[in-house]
Amino acid sequence: MATFTRHNHSMHYLDVGQGPVLLFGHSYLWDSQMWAPQIEALSQSYRCIVPDLWAHGLSDALPNQTRSLQDYAEDLLALMDHLEIDQFNIVGLSVGGMWGAELTALAPSRVKSLVIMDSFVGLEPEITHQRYFGMLDAISAAQSVPAPIAEAVVPLFFANNAAQDNPALVAGFSEYLAGLAGQRAVDVASMGKVVFGRRDQFEALEKFALPVLIMVGDQDKPRPVFESHLMQDAITGSELVVIPNAGHISNLEQPEFVTEKLTAFLAKHAS
Repeated sequence: MATFTRHNHSMHYLDVGQGPVLLFGHSYLWDSQMWAPQIEALSQSYRCIVPDLWAHGLSDALPNQTRSLQDYAEDLLALMDHLEIDQFNIVGLSVGGMWGAELTALAPSRVKSLVIMDSFVGLEPEITHQRYFGMLDAISAAQSVPAPIAEAVVPLFFANNAAQDNPALVAGFSEYLAGLAGQRAVDVASMGKVVFGRRDQFEALEKFALPVLIMVGDQDKPRPVFESHLMQDAITGSELVVIPNAGHISNLEQPEFVTEKLTAFLAKHAS
């Protein structure tokens, strides 16, 4: 992995393939490896830049200067400047879609197309905002993910039958949460507050004038399908694809389906 320094903190990223640039954003509590099936296919035709979110993967904790997803979008624009990449496409899942929309609003002339997956760029609904902040406070206090929280969180990320259909995927995520400890747990919780305390971007969405693909797992629990319909209604000309038998981590639950849809969309709009 390559390293980029921003505010004296190291951001790690993959840089794979050649061609038009795709900037990927992974989910909260995952890392750049989440995109492995898609990178394997798409790096044959595109240059894939896949950063680890602050406090995730190999990246350092959140810099003091990065207080919001708008700030994080500026961090990634700085990465693109560092790589001397003028125009690029964004493929973002969950928080990746949230900062992807922020980056599109920040630099509309530089983003050619945008994919928002299993995400929502409005305010976090009050009931889940309170619930998530309570969990994040508990994780910070314990400097670990208490077992009851892990048991509540793991099923949120997957389709209903994932434990039977994809046991290795579910087990790997459970192991990650169990191993999160000490300052790293505190840092991950701090990043979570940036994610779930985000601003409402719907006013910005209505000004978008680029090709946008919205995808969502039909069983996504944190980001239910109706939220994707709200975004589609706000973005003129956007496409919506509902992914069958998939939850929040749809690209790993249904990798072939997702890769096929991404390939078709990007072939039309990314080059």
